[in-house]
Amino acid sequence: MKAARLDILMTADAVGGVWTYALDLAAALQGRGHAVTLAICGPAPSPDQLEQAADAGVSILPDELPLDWLCSDGEAVREGSDKLATLSAGYDLALLNSPALAATGGFRVPVIAVAHGEVATWWDAVGCSGDIDDAFGWLVDLIGTGLKRATRIVTPTAAYGELVRRRYELEASPVAVHNGRVPLDRASSSNEPAFALTVGRFWDRAKNIGTLDAAASLSFVPIRAVGASTGPHGERAAMANLEYLGSVAPARLGELLAARPVFASSAVYEPFGLAVLEAAQAGCPLVLADIATFRELWDGAATFVDPHDAAGFARAIERPQASGAAARKRAERYTVAAMADQMLGVIESALDHRRAA
Repeated sequence: MKAARLDILMTADAVGGVWTYALDLAAALQGRGHAVTLAICGPAPSPDQLEQAADAGVSILPDELPLDWLCSDGEAVREGSDKLATLSAGYDLALLNSPALAATGGFRVPVIAVAHGEVATWWDAVGCSGDIDDAFGWLVDLIGTGLKRATRIVTPTAAYGELVRRRYELEASPVAVHNGRVPLDRASSSNEPAFALTVGRFWDRAKNIGTLDAAASLSFVPIRAVGASTGPHGERAAMANLEYLGSVAPARLGELLAARPVFASSAVYEPFGLAVLEAAQAGCPLVLADIATFRELWDGAATFVDPHDAAGFARAIERPQASGAAARKRAERYTVAAMADQMLGVIESALDHRRAA
């Protein structure tokens, strides 16, 4: 059945790509006649982010909630789950971009848990040594409980959803709803010399920036890197050969993408990759790590390289096999409108399930 106007409570954090995802989705849902309120997990949004939310017409609750992967133990997350369950009583549905916040099970409205990346499958992908229980076992338990208590589970790719299903022993695979993105403004400021570009949280071991840093020493095409190099727990990325630009404003990133550089990612773990989509929308040739999620999204529209093959990346960046036109054409599948329509289907399914129960 088609849902009438809904009041939706959605969680978001201002630390990474979930913020962009949440604003794009919230704006699209509101454009379809629904109301979306954001509950912020973790550090407060910056003034620029608050302005983005205001421009999107999205309300933000003043309540503070924990961001699970920044917590040292599960007590704060459980308290946050209880608080969120209480807050959600005034809404028709809770859409949680942090599945652990569904763990305490006090919700009286349908809950959709969206997994954008979590510690257990990340741990497996980056090959960390030692038992995960020594560091984040409590978080794995809470995420698993939250996923199993959710009315519906969503992941941004089917390949990542299968990792989640196996790792948390779920009865069924999550619903895959591919992310969408509003294209960045791409006013070109000058004719810059040829370069390649990578974008990401380089302090995150899953981004595997070391491969591209080594590739930069082998390629005659300079590789520029945009993003954070220092993480919230003191993680630091070493980049000796990349031309590191730091974090830049969306307008500057749009300028860089307007030059249509080869866009490269050597990530060993990427549930979706919004930066790749932004580059594809700009018509940049894609050179990507050969991992299952990138294959699902970009097979036939990108050049794939083993994520640990620095020489292979250097060669592919110099002579990519797939064109920017192919990447742009594929990117037409991943729109915010398509994402919102698919999510509304999941929402209607969750509401029907709750009514039947």
